[in-house]
Amino acid sequence: MSQKHGVPTTNSSSSKPSSTDDGPIDLQADCTNCFGLCCVALPFARSADFAVDKNVGQPCSNLQADFRCGIHAHLREKGFPGCTVFDCFGAGQKVSQVTFGGTDWRQAPKSARRMFAVFPVMRQLHELLWYLTEALDLAPAHHVHKDLRHALIRIESLTRGSAESLLQLDMAALRADVNVLLLRASELIRATVPGRKKNHRGADLIGAKLAGADLRGASLRGALLIAADLKNADLRLADLIGADFRDADLSGADLTGSIFLTQAQVNAAKGDEATKLPPTLRRPAHW
Repeated sequence: MSQKHGVPTTNSSSSKPSSTDDGPIDLQADCTNCFGLCCVALPFARSADFAVDKNVGQPCSNLQADFRCGIHAHLREKGFPGCTVFDCFGAGQKVSQVTFGGTDWRQAPKSARRMFAVFPVMRQLHELLWYLTEALDLAPAHHVHKDLRHALIRIESLTRGSAESLLQLDMAALRADVNVLLLRASELIRATVPGRKKNHRGADLIGAKLAGADLRGASLRGALLIAADLKNADLRLADLIGADFRDADLSGADLTGSIFLTQAQVNAAKGDEATKLPPTLRRPAHW
């Protein structure tokens, strides 16, 4: 698996198959066809995640002339673990090759500012495509599959618009519309778990002691689970969209069939060989 500027070029977390009438939707990060956008367009602050400060539009000092990361194999040791948990869901190559036609920001510096502004918008759109694609793969949500499919086609079409049209999108409204569908899909899927399900949506569970907890079918949407102890917890069919798993201990936990879990969330957590993951996600090397 070749790698470039902090993101693997083969990422099973964003390779869920889906398609529209225009062909398959590529939600797999392909860094070989990206102009290092995550290393330039996004800012980061000196912290436990990044060793230095960097502004929007400022190339990371580790970015090389060929858009590769000079310390990719040693990002965690060099103080850049934040790079190892980022996933653009294929937005990088879409902006590089489709929106800007394969012309990079070094070749056309006048387009650099627009390219960097478009990238985070495209990433949000591709993230929504990821969630919609997953929901369409789940049989219990078949009652909303038609609406999910319409939303997917609409958003995929938006990703092929001009830079100007992308920058004019009301992403908050778009995310709200999609969230209604994802919530309904989540309810249908979690309803297959018998009994009363726990609701920890948006809860502050930082450092919580949840070892061995029965969280089957629970809602943990947007929950703060930073450094939480989830050893041997049962998270089957739990809705994990937006949950913050930074430094959460998932050793021995069962996340089989969990809903809307991404590779980035898994990468941010701790785990071991006993941790059970959905088949679309890979076990991080640092586990």
